Amino acid sequence: MIAIVNYGVGNLGSIQNMLRKVGAESEITADQGAISRADKLILPGVGAFDSAMDSLSNSRLVPVLKRKVVDEKTPLLGICLGMQLLTRSSTEGQTPGLGWVDAKTVRFENGGLKVPHMGWNTVTIQRDDPLFRDMYPEPRFYFVHSYYVRCTDNGNILTTTSYGHEFCSSLIQGNIRGVQFHPEKSHKFGMKLLKNFAEMV
Repeated sequence: MIAIVNYGVGNLGSIQNMLRKVGAESEITADQGAISRADKLILPGVGAFDSAMDSLSNSRLVPVLKRKVVDEKTPLLGICLGMQLLTRSSTEGQTPGLGWVDAKTVRFENGGLKVPHMGWNTVTIQRDDPLFRDMYPEPRFYFVHSYYVRCTDNGNILTTTSYGHEFCSSLIQGNIRGVQFHPEKSHKFGMKLLKNFAEMV
């Protein structure tokens, strides 16, 4: 069972619908017991960093998530803002992030390029990982974001994307993975990625 963490922020129904299409069982939940029993976790997110962290903290789910992800090494997929929340901090605000990935979230400064970065863009796979196993050629995904993750260790970068400059569009640290794009809006590419996540051991 995949638990889609419901802390009041994110496209929960769209993610669950896409998982259903690939035959993966999931539950949208804010229940600590359900999260404790889950085989995998998805942390969604849209909006501003500080308000999302406040919502997550107010949900009282951070301790159970930390136990599952950090201590028990349960696979976690952070999506869009959910990926950014995994970092130490964001230049968007003052609230500390979860800090489970050694990285910082920073704003695009693209000298004339439109921000937010919105629409379809390609990703370049930088290292082998089950999340992108047998991915379709020239993978492309749907993005909507004004901030991106800057990893301290380039070894944490799974894919890069170009928008004014190369940036980390997905990351890995042990059992933790994050994607800056929206797989639930990315048609066959997103379906393949979510199917791969669901089937990961």
